[in-house]
Amino acid sequence: MPRPPNAPPTKAGPVTLAMVARRAGVSPQTVSNALNSPELLRSETLERVQRTIDEMGYRPHRAAQTLRTRSSKLIGYGIRPAPGNSAPVMDRFLHALSQAADEAGYRILLFASPPGHASLDGHEELIDLHSVDGFVLSGTDRGDPRQTWLAKRGIPFVGFGRMWSGRQIGDWADVDGASGTDAAVEHLVALGHRKIVFLGWPRGSGVGDDRAEGWQRAMRRHGLPVRGRRAQSLDDSSSARAAVGPLLDAGATAVIAASDMLAMGCYQALRERKALPGKDVAVIGFDDSPTAALLSPGLSTVAQPLEAVGRECVRLLLARMSEPGAPPERVLLEPSLVIRDSTPAPGS
Repeated sequence: MPRPPNAPPTKAGPVTLAMVARRAGVSPQTVSNALNSPELLRSETLERVQRTIDEMGYRPHRAAQTLRTRSSKLIGYGIRPAPGNSAPVMDRFLHALSQAADEAGYRILLFASPPGHASLDGHEELIDLHSVDGFVLSGTDRGDPRQTWLAKRGIPFVGFGRMWSGRQIGDWADVDGASGTDAAVEHLVALGHRKIVFLGWPRGSGVGDDRAEGWQRAMRRHGLPVRGRRAQSLDDSSSARAAVGPLLDAGATAVIAASDMLAMGCYQALRERKALPGKDVAVIGFDDSPTAALLSPGLSTVAQPLEAVGRECVRLLLARMSEPGAPPERVLLEPSLVIRDSTPAPGS
């Protein structure tokens, strides 16, 4: 039986760049340009070469690419300790980031990155070894030294998260947490709630303060009081249970929490008082962690568009690598409110 014209070679051995060039009817340099500098080719030529690469299953030799282009096709991402219940959320972001990088021909290189100046050691080691082309930063907080350190050395980077103090440095993509808690207040007000309290993290957390600001902004827009209606807690359910208790005892009909972990502590506090979340008091969390849908009742929560954040981080980083002197770009993405059974109307 004759072999189809587009079938890959049957002989043993890896597919080479020269073989791809012969099949596509172009020079080896054109194939190299398609892989490393696609902007140099006409669209029809690029499409033909890419189709041939896919048909033949060609995979460029990474070490050879690095020598030719001075690019390792690796992006560094420092893993930081995840507080509370945030690990599943960051896992989703890392998956989205890896997929977007893979589609662009890059791989994510993970390394340990503790908070503070200790994190700079890992970055410096990877730079000294020429192992990465740039970095993605997450867990940005007040006083984070990484942005300034990388910018001074001319190393491309992008942040998942804003800089929360001082002037903004570099490119970032972030989620508009204030918009999310604002939408949560709007939903509760539409249901008839007026005694809406906020259970957040201690003041000084950039992300936490942003989420608190959205609640406060929406409450004031509706002429609702905010004094005495805010509690703060570490991001664990036991602390949250204790912190929200006085607000519940004061007659709150709805609680907006800065995280799903804090919302779980609110569930516990309600049950200690023989009250039912989703019946006696409405509860809304933040992050749409896997636990949210498994709780009883299911937890209404604000979902972060992590797939879009991952794509934006890769796009911004590649653009920075391509044009190091371009003005910084910052992207603020809208979260969405996921409604479940924990947000009934008052007295329903």
